[in-house]
Amino acid sequence: MEIGISTFLEATPDPNTGAAVDHAERLRHAVEEMVLADQVGLDVYGIGEHHRADYAGSAPAVVLAAAAAMTKRIRLTSAVTVLSSDDPVRVFQDFATLDGLSGGRAEIMAGRGSFIESFPLFGYSLDDYDELFEEKLELLLALRADEKVTWPGGHRPAIRNLGVYPRPVQNPLPVWIASGGNPESVIRAGTMGLPIALAIIGGMPENFAPLVKLYRTAAEKAGHDPAKMQIATHSHGFVGETTDAAADLFFPPTQAQMNVIGRERGWGPYTRATYDTARSLRGALYVGDPEYVAEKILLLRKNLGITRFFLHVNVGTMPHRDVLRAIELLGTRVAPIVRKELERTGG
Repeated sequence: MEIGISTFLEATPDPNTGAAVDHAERLRHAVEEMVLADQVGLDVYGIGEHHRADYAGSAPAVVLAAAAAMTKRIRLTSAVTVLSSDDPVRVFQDFATLDGLSGGRAEIMAGRGSFIESFPLFGYSLDDYDELFEEKLELLLALRADEKVTWPGGHRPAIRNLGVYPRPVQNPLPVWIASGGNPESVIRAGTMGLPIALAIIGGMPENFAPLVKLYRTAAEKAGHDPAKMQIATHSHGFVGETTDAAADLFFPPTQAQMNVIGRERGWGPYTRATYDTARSLRGALYVGDPEYVAEKILLLRKNLGITRFFLHVNVGTMPHRDVLRAIELLGTRVAPIVRKELERTGG
């Protein structure tokens, strides 16, 4: 099973001082994180695309490319690319370029996005939310399948037998479908034979088991081997020397950012009680010492049969040294526990 890091390149105000984090500094920190993640043996690093002041990740492929030549084995992916408001041709070219620079380690994780800022920014209507994604996903897959493409057009202008370059090292370039738990997205991914990434940031992860079953059933009906389908999850969390220390360190920035998002979406206040419940064994927060986080990942593997786990660090701004230490612990202590146990049990 693969274990890695996901981030939105949070540049939120420091919860203690109120000072905003400089975007340029956060971008440089991301490169350091990828280099460290590679060095400590993590499998994948993903950057989510957002177009708002509290995140610095509006161009994931560019940031990932900055670390491509400085890393050796870690896979580099978007998490996610908001395909609905982007041009599939440019997305393909960006990640094919990244694939070349990294020697075949690039991936695209395509999704609708949980924030809507990119739609007005790039001139799209939310009335076309579903139609945009379906059309652009179809074009993206056509681009990776053939060097020259003919496309009838729709929300994007037509393409008439034109080549799209560079071609990636990997054939095909991996494309994942990201979903927050929408059954239609899960069925689409299974039917197309594409790997699925599920964002599990609330409730009990075990409740996603019916969606995983739906995904595998759709894949089997479409003629794909369900045993070969890849399933990833993305959840917030933090690894510390002790569970109490990790919980106390991760709570203030998490509370600050969750309350910002909550006010935008009409949620109630994010409290310490909410947080502590979520970091319990069956909750969706992976916060604790290495042994506890490993135990939770193994439980997730047992309940959902996942093949990849993303730990989203950090939710709100944290000291860079603390984020680096969490990545180091994930790679040197959590991942070995998980891998050893799966090898022992054949799971």
